[in-house]
Amino acid sequence: MFKHKKIWISFLIIIVLFAGTGAYIVAQQDYNMVERSVEIHTPQGKLTGILTLPKKDTGTEKLGMVLFIHGDGPIDATHSEGYKPLWERLASLGYASLSLDKRGIGGSEGNWLDQSIDDRVIEAQQAIAWAKQQPMIDGSRIGVWGASQAGWVIPKLAGKEQLAFSILVSPAINWLKQGEYNTRSQMAKDGHTQQEIEAQVKYDSQIKDILKDYGTYEEYTKHIRKGEEPMSRERWSFVSKNFNSDATESLRYFKSPVLLLLGEDDVNVDIQDTEHTYRQEIHPSYLLHIKTFQHTEHSMLPTSIAGSEWKMGLRFLFAPRSITTEGYMDEIEEFLTKKAL
Repeated sequence: MFKHKKIWISFLIIIVLFAGTGAYIVAQQDYNMVERSVEIHTPQGKLTGILTLPKKDTGTEKLGMVLFIHGDGPIDATHSEGYKPLWERLASLGYASLSLDKRGIGGSEGNWLDQSIDDRVIEAQQAIAWAKQQPMIDGSRIGVWGASQAGWVIPKLAGKEQLAFSILVSPAINWLKQGEYNTRSQMAKDGHTQQEIEAQVKYDSQIKDILKDYGTYEEYTKHIRKGEEPMSRERWSFVSKNFNSDATESLRYFKSPVLLLLGEDDVNVDIQDTEHTYRQEIHPSYLLHIKTFQHTEHSMLPTSIAGSEWKMGLRFLFAPRSITTEGYMDEIEEFLTKKAL
């Protein structure tokens, strides 16, 4: 009798623990903001996304807004829920956030691989025009947040729109140089010899020569080494449109505060080159604010969990507001409340 009772007690404890854990996870994923689905109709097709707003009614006071501009890849409006902790922080500061599904993702029409950097600038302009028509948005307080590849979009956008501020996370300067840096740093991190690294760089240079000669996809695939998986035809077309991208001259378009956020352990982007070029090209210099985080990689994740699916998964389930490196969102808050007024 007592044996069976102990089994039932153990069973009940397990149920309570699972229920408690589930409730905790649900609570962690409950963000203090309002999310609205949006549709923006453009000549290039419909764009879908999410507009987040503070839960607290601001009365007649209009909201500033942050337009999110994605990095590379097939990214949805929430970036697989990863943007939500920052959206919540921005909502607490009285800012709306607007983020769109890339073309061909979610309900957005088209194919993001068909876009050039200039196409993405136009898309950002369309989003800003839509936002200015919303009664709760202050059109004079619209700024942008962008990561990685957005570093080629945002400076050009600054030359076409009166941005209130710009927040750039891990942007590169030159597309081709960034590719070589990534190859060298990633291979070194993975333990390859210098000879192996130089051989790969030489091979990559041959692919770049095909790009520079505006070679066809067939020419590219003929050059692929045996056993190597080639990029898709669509990806080749995308790279062909954008490989000449260089942000240097466009950085001169910035006329409002710029926050540059870099990770010390970034193997994708040469942060020293990025910082040097931003300092050299953005004038007056007081517009630029730079923060480099230690033990942090390209996506503003702590190096200790980056690259580990299970570590990132656990952190996002149990502590999503601390999945990014310590101080990252605090730096954005300080920038918006003290420098980007």
